[in-house]
Amino acid sequence: MPIFDLIIATKNKKKLKEIKEILKDFRVRIISLSDLHNAPRIVENGSTFKANAIKKAVKIAHFSGKLTLGEDSGLCIDALGNKPGIYSSRFSGKNKSDRQNNLKVMRLMEGLPLSKRKAHYTCAVALASKEGLIGVVEGQCFGLIDFQMKGRHGFGYDPLFLIPKYGKTFGQLSERIKHKMSHRYKALLKARRIIEKYIEKNKVS
Repeated sequence: MPIFDLIIATKNKKKLKEIKEILKDFRVRIISLSDLHNAPRIVENGSTFKANAIKKAVKIAHFSGKLTLGEDSGLCIDALGNKPGIYSSRFSGKNKSDRQNNLKVMRLMEGLPLSKRKAHYTCAVALASKEGLIGVVEGQCFGLIDFQMKGRHGFGYDPLFLIPKYGKTFGQLSERIKHKMSHRYKALLKARRIIEKYIEKNKVS
């Protein structure tokens, strides 16, 4: 049985599904932002992934009084000066689709050889309680930007993010493989250690 509640400060259903999958063997009851009545709106105006993650975690923990996980992540492409970065979800404009974002990346990188297509995903995870910030960690995954979108798995820029080891994009790889090497997995693995220490310290039961 779950030993405590953990609020995930997101309304992104695809992101929530992935976080739940990665934490499925962890004894927590996951509550999403959509499950909270009258939760405050969070404006992601930080200049870094960490700043946005911290803002989400602290604001929702203060509102709910429960342990909260805030997450912010995105794609950084070397040839584009690390863009789209913190603007990954709205790279082609507010309320645009993943496909539109991917098409913009493809257009901006048209004509570049594979050697000039280095990129990495970054994920920042912050944990906060009603007393304030507990900790913040990051995870990264390095790869290349493919010439075409491939695969139907994942979300965001996964159909373009090529993993050289497998010769496939995140969109083509199974969840089992992706979740053992992704930026989000690496960050959540570090976050789990923080959660475990918090439980031990506070004797949550």
